Amino acid sequence: MPLYDYKAVDPNGKVVAGTLDARDEEDLLIRLQGMALELVRSREIKPSRFFGKRKITRRDLIDFSLHLEQLLRAGISVLEGLEDIRSSTTNPMFRGVLAAVIADIEGGLTLSGALERHPEAFDKVMVSLVRAGEESGRLAEVFKNITDALKWQDEVIAQTVRALLYPAFVIVVVSGVVSFMMIYLVPQLVRFITSLGQELPLHTRALIATSNAFVHHWYLVFGVPLALVAAYRLLHQRSPGFRLWADRYKLRIPVMGRILEKIALGRFAGYFALTYSSGVSIIEGLRLCRDVVANAWIAKGIEEAEWHLTQGDAISSAFDKVGLFPVLIVRMLRVGESTGSLDEALRNVAYFYEREVREAIEKMQTLIEPALTVVLGAILGWVMLSVLGPVYDSISRIMVG
Repeated sequence: MPLYDYKAVDPNGKVVAGTLDARDEEDLLIRLQGMALELVRSREIKPSRFFGKRKITRRDLIDFSLHLEQLLRAGISVLEGLEDIRSSTTNPMFRGVLAAVIADIEGGLTLSGALERHPEAFDKVMVSLVRAGEESGRLAEVFKNITDALKWQDEVIAQTVRALLYPAFVIVVVSGVVSFMMIYLVPQLVRFITSLGQELPLHTRALIATSNAFVHHWYLVFGVPLALVAAYRLLHQRSPGFRLWADRYKLRIPVMGRILEKIALGRFAGYFALTYSSGVSIIEGLRLCRDVVANAWIAKGIEEAEWHLTQGDAISSAFDKVGLFPVLIVRMLRVGESTGSLDEALRNVAYFYEREVREAIEKMQTLIEPALTVVLGAILGWVMLSVLGPVYDSISRIMVG
């Protein structure tokens, strides 16, 4: 929905300014009247043509969950807590969403019902957890669990970005250096090499062919990889069959595949523990976990385990029959069943995978840096050998002659 800047007057005559999302100005007027405010003027906030509108980030949600949990524990009502958070947030889009949530609650909706009306900010998992917290009377505890889960997810993503940032920078630099050599430097050297009038070795002819491809077919050299990436993303979004196939083989990529698998399984264990401890039913919790693992192949395995559960199997037996999940998860599920502390067992699994992911990312980073250095050295060595080899042969013939 569009976002509006508005100025209004409260019953005491005080001018109130803020932002609020609404379908149109008439809907904005109704929402403000529900907040006991009289609209003075409003203006629709247009997204920037160059940078777009500011999105609701994971950090916004972490601050929201953390502050609401603390306010609820202090005995402050949900509405007062939301008002405090809305006034303190710096993200105008999130401030507008919170204003709409407040208006919806004042209109008679529950907190979970109001959050559900804004899927761009609050996903199905969060809405279901809040609904379970409302039903069980443990809303503050639920928001604490949500905060911990979001912090863990944010930390894993930050670790992955840090691990990939340097390799990505080196790859860009190497690509730039190689492109410069192939487009500008090598053609200059080729004219000199061919002027020697001797038969060129295979590696020199390969260098010349590569340089010609960069010079005469640069649009293919740079366009084909970009087109392949775009086609992969389009198919991954729109084709369930392709997404299932791609996510399955993504887990088989050397080194990186194991990291992706551990991240997905860690998120599953953490969120399953979160839903279970918050009072969400096991079947509903598994259904929600399918959306958070971010891997269609693992989500399919969770769906199969869910089906086995509906047939009367125990949780550990259902996951064991799928044949996809590691022994660690099945064993810990069995321990949780026998001790009656399934959420604690799952948290131990999530902690284990969190540590494994951190160590694996660190190892991958230490391997990628020297590997990229070797690749760059090999490319430079190929160019030098291809250029200096014929020159050395010519000089040798002259000296012998």
